[in-house]
Amino acid sequence: MTPPFITLEEHWYSRAVFDSYDNSLKEGITKWPGALERLFDAGDLRLKEMDHGNVSLQVISHCAANNPSLGVCRAGNDQLANEMRKTEETRKRFAGFAVLPMAHPGAAASELERAVKELGFVGALVDHKAGDKFCDGDEYDILWQKLQDLDVPIYLHPAWPTLEFFQRSYTGNYPPRSETVIGGAMWGWHSEVGLHVLRLHAAGVFDKFPKLKIILGHFGEMIPFMLQRIIDQESVMGKRNRPFEQVWNENIWITTSAAYSVDPMRCILANTKTERIMYSVDYPFTTNEHGLKFFEELEKSGLVNEEQLELIAFKNAENLLRVKIPGAERANGHLNNQA
Repeated sequence: MTPPFITLEEHWYSRAVFDSYDNSLKEGITKWPGALERLFDAGDLRLKEMDHGNVSLQVISHCAANNPSLGVCRAGNDQLANEMRKTEETRKRFAGFAVLPMAHPGAAASELERAVKELGFVGALVDHKAGDKFCDGDEYDILWQKLQDLDVPIYLHPAWPTLEFFQRSYTGNYPPRSETVIGGAMWGWHSEVGLHVLRLHAAGVFDKFPKLKIILGHFGEMIPFMLQRIIDQESVMGKRNRPFEQVWNENIWITTSAAYSVDPMRCILANTKTERIMYSVDYPFTTNEHGLKFFEELEKSGLVNEEQLELIAFKNAENLLRVKIPGAERANGHLNNQA
């Protein structure tokens, strides 16, 4: 029996955040069929589609680009909290990740604390860069410290590169649509998030903040498939108190968001602890049904046993986020929804 799911990379827009976007960004979102309607919904439509994909609890986040200001982030987080509290059903089945003003680390740390302590959010999901700026500078220590003190994770989400970087790296002898997908969802997004994690490691962030918790989507943003190469080469960087293999095992969690293939899971299951793998969808840019189909294929593959399936489906998320599947009781090794 397929277990129920907790999903962690599931997007929504407040008016505050969406209205802060420029027209080109708004137009880009409209190119995803049906996405905009779903991005504004945190009620009946979202709940119905969660049911279709066996999702019991969804952690909602802004898919926030454009370096939102502190004021925009505060308004967006407040609006999300209000949506989550609207009905008994939404209170049971939604949790929240905060959007943060990543261009301003001190403000990001303050807003994270407010969102966790006052709004009840379970962490943050952010674009992994502020424009073309990675977050490995010492000025971000205030944010890493706050995350560690609050004991909540930060989900590093892919971000569009700046126009200059995009043109230098992804334009070529092919149509603009090819440039866009190579620089985005096919390759560029994911390679840059993986690079960001290596930069954090090289900068000693995980040595200074050994309890920092980072979530990576899309099968770990390429790192699992280069993990042994990274481990073999990191001695060139000089000695670290905590080598990358330890960081991978203790500081990083990964999700399956919008990466639906059993073959990569073979690699991940061979070099990543099952307790660090969490199911996710990337709604509404893909469907809950698509994710369910992948999980059923994983179940049939024999790569994981029933206990491991439950860890990936919901238990790891419960442990990391300190949430619980709503209205459920465990019996005979299964979890049966009573809601």
